[in-house]
Amino acid sequence: MSAKDNAAVIQLFDLLESRYALRVIWALSDGHPQTFRLLQDSVGGVTPNTLNTRIKELRAAHLLDHSGKGYKLTPHGAELARSLGDLRTFASRWHQRNLLNARDGAATPRNALRPPA
Repeated sequence: MSAKDNAAVIQLFDLLESRYALRVIWALSDGHPQTFRLLQDSVGGVTPNTLNTRIKELRAAHLLDHSGKGYKLTPHGAELARSLGDLRTFASRWHQRNLLNARDGAATPRNALRPPA
């Protein structure tokens, strides 16, 4: 990976590491616009101030926009959401492994992310 590509990844991670940023993207990933209040409910547990800040940051990054019907992902935001869709498959497998490990009494942070044998 080039230094320029690495810098872009770090910049994106900095944005997405902000509290609730990924949840906002995930909540809008179905393509349906949401009003502020509906988005707040979809994200869950976010204060209006924090949500406002995340919306401003995601809009400045051209990942989120507002239409007459509410907030929605831009084409770039939708592309990111599709990329994050792979997490759903990973999360499901990861969760199942952790459940099995917990039943076997072997759940530890070290083996929780180990690929299945």
